[in-house]
Amino acid sequence: MPSLKWQIAFGLGAAGALGLAYWYLRANKKETLQTLNAAIENDKENSPFQEAQKFKTQGNEFFKRGKYDEAIACYNNAIETIPEEHKLDLATYYQNRAAAYEQLKKWSSVISDCTKAIELNNRYEKALFRRAKAEEMLKDWVNALDDITTVCLLQNFQNQVTMLMADRVLKELGKQNAAEAIKNRIPVVPSRSFIKTYFSSFSEDPVFKKLQETTEPLGLGDLKGFLKAKLAFATERYDEVISACTEELNLSESESQYKFEALSLRASFYFLTGQFKEALEDLTFIIDSKEADLLIKINSLIKRSSIYMQTEKIQDCLADFEKAAELGPEVSDVFHHRGQVKLLMEQIEDARKDFEKAVSLNSDFAVAVVQKCYADYRYAMQVKDVTLLMQTMHDFRMAIERFPNCAETYVLFAQVKTEKQEFHEAEKLYQTAMEIDPHNASIYVHRGLLLLQWKGEIENAVDLMKEAIKVDDKSEFAYETLGTVEVQRGNLVLAIELFNKAIALARSEMEMVHLFSLRDAASSQLKIASKMGLGPDILKGVS
Repeated sequence: MPSLKWQIAFGLGAAGALGLAYWYLRANKKETLQTLNAAIENDKENSPFQEAQKFKTQGNEFFKRGKYDEAIACYNNAIETIPEEHKLDLATYYQNRAAAYEQLKKWSSVISDCTKAIELNNRYEKALFRRAKAEEMLKDWVNALDDITTVCLLQNFQNQVTMLMADRVLKELGKQNAAEAIKNRIPVVPSRSFIKTYFSSFSEDPVFKKLQETTEPLGLGDLKGFLKAKLAFATERYDEVISACTEELNLSESESQYKFEALSLRASFYFLTGQFKEALEDLTFIIDSKEADLLIKINSLIKRSSIYMQTEKIQDCLADFEKAAELGPEVSDVFHHRGQVKLLMEQIEDARKDFEKAVSLNSDFAVAVVQKCYADYRYAMQVKDVTLLMQTMHDFRMAIERFPNCAETYVLFAQVKTEKQEFHEAEKLYQTAMEIDPHNASIYVHRGLLLLQWKGEIENAVDLMKEAIKVDDKSEFAYETLGTVEVQRGNLVLAIELFNKAIALARSEMEMVHLFSLRDAASSQLKIASKMGLGPDILKGVS
């Protein structure tokens, strides 16, 4: 057993040792902490996250230098290294790798990587936009539209670049849908108002004049062929006209008296029902025939040029007008209809000259007179000619005095007044036009648009457009315009239904492309807004 002295010495030694350790540690605390911090920092720098960031930075450098394969290799390492919990960073790595694949035109890889990035961050605008561009390159229009629509919605439709891309994709998708729809399209005879407007746009159509004659013994005996078509036209049984004309053409040479009249009338109804191929065949037969009456041939050239315009064959359209002008330099209709085409082509000065020629040849043709007034107005605005503008306003008023029962004079003058923001006068003009032609749906629609622009009266405008559909349930224009208004009101389900009705009535592939674009834009917005929860107002359905 140790002595007491030893015990005391041991105790003091222990205490002294502890004290020395305390004072040693205290003296070196700062240095020790610095060492510990350095060790921790060193460990952090070597963490998987930091390693991944280094790979990303290296990849970005390679990308800037145009070394895309090397950049991809770095992004691969970053993706493999980063811990799973860093989802937003991982999304960035995938998006960056997609950018490198994009430079190499590896579109499927771009889509795959952007998809992974979007799964990690469903509002990743850059990845959505890049995927949309790749889908556009692969002509995957449906998915491209959904992606670019998502970007537009996230940006609240404020970015011009994405908006332009959306328009481009919509047009391509519209072409694809229209090409398919036109194959299965069921011909629809338009409303009596539309048919009336079409035939009244010709002042010198010899077949239309024959249809209006009362010299033939209609209603007596067993009518067949063209005379049966004439009776069907007079009694507004328009769906019987084509078959009756075909019956005339199937008669023997000795029996048939109205071969070219039947061809012309059948071609007109083929055109009105959107059967352009068949209409072109009949019109071309007349134009190439040496036996056809000159006026029927000139009228056929005008009508064929209209089909070429509808099918975007502009040079063929203008060539037919040139030929018609050579054959009938004194026929007002040639220049009136060519003037309308020039207006559509924004060739205002040329349109004005054609309308002047048309009116000089037939100053009693109300439609040509008022079209000339409108062309003069457009030209005056274009060249900022105040004197001509004042003269145009005077000419419009004179046209109304001369042709008080021509609704088109009021409608065109109302459009001019609307452009000049003389809304009260425009409203009066539309009201008068509706009284003159209460079955013309387009007047109701134009008046509704005026109320929207003038007073912001959405409900009243919608009521007028609904009334337009009541008076003419075959008005493509009414369905389209009301559908567009419903889109603005957020009623996308109803808008899609209205656009589908307009598509069913469309007569040309060009019209269908436009309508499908409207419908597909609404459909995509509805789908994306619902998927991403971007607001209940956009999801209103049919009441």
